Amino acid sequence: MIRSIIKNQECFSIVQGLPEPGQDHNLVWLEVHTPTVEEGTILQQRFGIETAKKNSNVVEDGQFLYMRSRLLALDDNGAPHFGGVTFALGEQLVAIICDDANFQSFDIALQRLRRKPANGQSPKAIMRSLLQIANDRADELVDQIAEELEKRAEDISEISDGYNANGMELGVPDLIETMRALNAKEELIALCIETQLSLARTVRYLSSEIDSTNEADLQGLVNELAFDVAGVKEHAYFEHQKVQYLQKSVTNILNIKQNQIVKVFTIITAVFLPPTLVGTFYGMNFAVMPELSWEHGFVYSMGLTLSAAVLPLIYIKRKGWLR
Repeated sequence: MIRSIIKNQECFSIVQGLPEPGQDHNLVWLEVHTPTVEEGTILQQRFGIETAKKNSNVVEDGQFLYMRSRLLALDDNGAPHFGGVTFALGEQLVAIICDDANFQSFDIALQRLRRKPANGQSPKAIMRSLLQIANDRADELVDQIAEELEKRAEDISEISDGYNANGMELGVPDLIETMRALNAKEELIALCIETQLSLARTVRYLSSEIDSTNEADLQGLVNELAFDVAGVKEHAYFEHQKVQYLQKSVTNILNIKQNQIVKVFTIITAVFLPPTLVGTFYGMNFAVMPELSWEHGFVYSMGLTLSAAVLPLIYIKRKGWLR
């Protein structure tokens, strides 16, 4: 699928497919999604654009500079979607070659170009706007993850206390569910970091193509973009460390709760083991057992059994093992 963006004076318009040959000089931006063999041949013959996947992240063939990145897009529901994108930067136009037909990351870029036509004065300026969109998407996702981690931290605190705000008892199953959610967030934030590293490399190569003397304003914007990308990357690193901290917290709480469960069973065993031993003695088939003929033999045996249970419990409590 091919979509063309044509510039007439200060107005940008979209053409589905390729424009008429007479409008090639007005073409400033091509968006190509999973091109077919036929589409790739047409792009090569008409514009000199190679759509085949490159062996390197950066390739130059004399007409275009190809820069491959792994970028982020958000669907209408805010769900993240990652995809491989190759930017083909030329003197007259910039092309975006996406590996995924469903990767729609740059729709808002056209709105920004229409609002600020100065950002579309050259292919380099347009590419700078496209990279800015990709960075904004990553920043938005990292902010969402940060908010969700705050909620998870509150959940962990409630689970640690044993009850939620409604008085419902919380335990090990809730910890396991929280751990699964944190594992998913860790994977997602790791992909965000990978995206920012790839984006930073692309911005660096774009900066090297700009003439700092004749394109000083654009150079300043690209430098600002580089700082923004680095800032989002640092934010993603921070959230990644926070995820790891919360994972360790959940693991520690889980270990404590499991140890408490084991401690309860251990105390129960310690309390009931002596009475079991007393009952075992009276279950033996001895010929002479004086207590059987005593008037209060039954009461004596029950008292002995009860004492065998209470005395270990008192000892355990004084030692502080019940805390």
